[in-house]
Amino acid sequence: MELKPSHSIEDRSFSRSIQHELWPLDEIDLKKAKFPCCLVWTPLPVVSWLAPFIGHVGICREDGAILDFSGSNFVNVDDFAFVTQVQSKLLERLPETLLISLSLKYLEQCCFPPNLAGHTCKHGYRHGEYGTAMSWDDALQSSTRHFEHKSYNLFTCNCHSFAADCLNRLCYGGSMAWNMVNIAALLWFKGRWVDSLSVLRSFLPFIVVACLGVMVVGWLFLVGLLSFSSLLLGWFLLGTYCAKDLLEC
Repeated sequence: MELKPSHSIEDRSFSRSIQHELWPLDEIDLKKAKFPCCLVWTPLPVVSWLAPFIGHVGICREDGAILDFSGSNFVNVDDFAFVTQVQSKLLERLPETLLISLSLKYLEQCCFPPNLAGHTCKHGYRHGEYGTAMSWDDALQSSTRHFEHKSYNLFTCNCHSFAADCLNRLCYGGSMAWNMVNIAALLWFKGRWVDSLSVLRSFLPFIVVACLGVMVVGWLFLVGLLSFSSLLLGWFLLGTYCAKDLLEC
């Protein structure tokens, strides 16, 4: 009779207990704004009118409630910032724009080590020192406690930083290199729109501002918009990959 290592039995038992408690997740409910284990995105007033790729990001618990870092020492719970109650009644859904689902295979994509030997990711000690989690919600709770002592700044420590911190604690996708830039890229290149009207609601203010600017100022206004967007993008790329201390959060 072949004997199985005790840690192997423990790991399988631990995996089954998590799957029993958390699986299957509830379906996404647009009307109630419940997005289990998802990243969600909505435009920022004024800023998104000038640079439509900039927006506000939240990450959702297993029950679908949205958490978002929206102010100094404050993480919103189930009250997504920049989407008002008036908007929710008119649209009958929240958030109003883009979401990405991480839920379909999130257990296989995350590392929930019962002990140091139980890491399924390649980072091991580094993941342990950074802060491991026993479940998706456990990671989000740890990040929430961490960011409740952080000062919010759109350019250095923002909602994207909070979402990245959560995914790093989960070691989502086997990576601990999540940051503002690749969180934004993940949303824009792998996310899906709630509906076709969401695209219009997101880009219409930018189109209106651009058209009015051209009518009043001329084509030079578009050059200014492009310069503004390029400066923002350059700042985040430079701070993230060339001078990491600039965006230390």
